[in-house]
Amino acid sequence: MPAFLAAFQVVGTEGAAHNRWRHDGQPMPTGTRLDAFAFVLILGGPAVLLLRRRHPVVALAATGVITGLYFLRAYPYGPVPLAAFVAILAALYAGHRREAWAGTLGGLAVFFAVAQAIGVAPEERGAAGHLFPVPRPDLPGVLFALAWVLVVLVTGELMRMRAQRSAAAERSRAERERRQASEERLRMARELHDVLAHNVSMINVRAGVALHLLDDDPAEARAALTAIKEASKEVLTEMRSVIGALRAQDESAPRSPTAGLARLDELASRARASGLRVEAETTGAVRPLPAALDLAAFRIVQESLTNAAKHGGPGPVTVRVLVAYGEHELTVRVEDDGRGAASPADPPDPEALPSSGSGLRGMRERAAALGGSFRAGPRPGGGFRVEAVLPVDVEEERA
Repeated sequence: MPAFLAAFQVVGTEGAAHNRWRHDGQPMPTGTRLDAFAFVLILGGPAVLLLRRRHPVVALAATGVITGLYFLRAYPYGPVPLAAFVAILAALYAGHRREAWAGTLGGLAVFFAVAQAIGVAPEERGAAGHLFPVPRPDLPGVLFALAWVLVVLVTGELMRMRAQRSAAAERSRAERERRQASEERLRMARELHDVLAHNVSMINVRAGVALHLLDDDPAEARAALTAIKEASKEVLTEMRSVIGALRAQDESAPRSPTAGLARLDELASRARASGLRVEAETTGAVRPLPAALDLAAFRIVQESLTNAAKHGGPGPVTVRVLVAYGEHELTVRVEDDGRGAASPADPPDPEALPSSGSGLRGMRERAAALGGSFRAGPRPGGGFRVEAVLPVDVEEERA
């Protein structure tokens, strides 16, 4: 920009020197002819602009002095103030608002004060002996210069505000992307935990049964091994689905059914194969749910069954699963009669329960992410209860 501005100011000033006419057709009073010092001032302003990025206030002051000297010498009017205008814009853009406004308006006031003190009358402008033959300012000239300066200052303020809004929008976008990436990592971590914890827990339980009954009851051991095979197949399938989502979410459609309440019977069957007595019940008007809500409800049931298998204690454990479709909410309740939890006489803090690690925390996070509520703890008479109430967005559901 400085090189282009220098060339433009030289050409523009030369043109102004050869076209010295007023708007009414009368010739303008003769001023100082262009000399070597004039070209030093013309080229000095653009040269100083090289400092506008690192030292905007210095560039503003220097271009102001150069422009003032040019007009005090009464050289032909032309585009010489452009260098000062660019310096004003650069100072404002860099955030030096006080220096830009005070320096520009103060410098303009000083210039007119000096011009009034040392200025010459129009008929004396051609006379020799005047180092600064600047004409005394009149009201139209003062208002004209002030109007131009205010236009530049206001333009600079608008540019600065636009730059600030753009920077704020960029920061907001970057922060939103970081938050989305963090949420996505958390979601994937929950998915992996739920998939692994549920199926590996089932595999562990049934492997213990198979080892215990291998010699005494080969048929039951075979059933346990069959359940292990199915659980391992399921965990591999779901892990491929999660890993595929990590690699590229939109490359291809998923090859396996999406986890949701439509697979509740399948989930209950796998839990029964692991030794749990599962009673599943669905009430209300069953209907398609938003994908996030459907997945969260499924994972809450899945993790609750996992916890019942892991912490239900010795003996057969009965688990009752209730999924209730309400008009504006979906209620998921899972209760077991296991003996692994503490007695109600001495109820512990749910946050401190053995299964309140990634399992309960993940369920609580899923419910909170959807704006729902989550409760978990020992139930009267023994066992454990998990209950989540998830709001259903009617408009999203219709869409």
